[in-house]
Amino acid sequence: MNGLTGAYVPGSSALHRLPPGAKLLGLAVACTGLLLLPTPAALAGAAAVVALLYALSRVGWAAAWAQVRPVRWFAVALFAVQLAFSGPEGAVTATLRVVLAVALAGLVTLTTRTSDLMACLERRLAVARVVGLDPFRVSLLLSLTLRSVPVVAGLAVRVREAQRARGVERSVRAFAVPLVVGALRHADALGEALSARGLDDAD
Repeated sequence: MNGLTGAYVPGSSALHRLPPGAKLLGLAVACTGLLLLPTPAALAGAAAVVALLYALSRVGWAAAWAQVRPVRWFAVALFAVQLAFSGPEGAVTATLRVVLAVALAGLVTLTTRTSDLMACLERRLAVARVVGLDPFRVSLLLSLTLRSVPVVAGLAVRVREAQRARGVERSVRAFAVPLVVGALRHADALGEALSARGLDDAD
């Protein structure tokens, strides 16, 4: 499954060895902490910590950049909107929060196998059986959702770059149609892969 949907980078760092549950809990706590940091200076300190975590994980800076690259244009747009309504400090604060949250989530996916993440979620979701839900399928859905976000975001970046090369960057249709088609192709490929592994809805 990792080869299809995950960004996992094999390694033996302390972050790789942490249990998936601890990493998910740490991610939740860290993202909550980002919301509580009030100034760009405080968030700059948080950015230094995130950079240190990436360095300790030894996943490589190319992999690290791949996690935040898809949201760079969203970050620019967010900064512009916040600059107009909240001023420079508010714009920097809001943008840093989003970028750092994405980077932290990416670090979890880079250092955690999809199978381990699913197993952790399945254990935590065992209570779902009470209402007739299959914890495995719910964990699979959550894992695939997490893994598909950067795929679709990366697709959006490629479509935008192709638009710019053709000189039609202002055309909504030229952006939306290839993006939807690409996303549907990704979904079809993913569905076929899951079916081949016996994970379709036939059972």
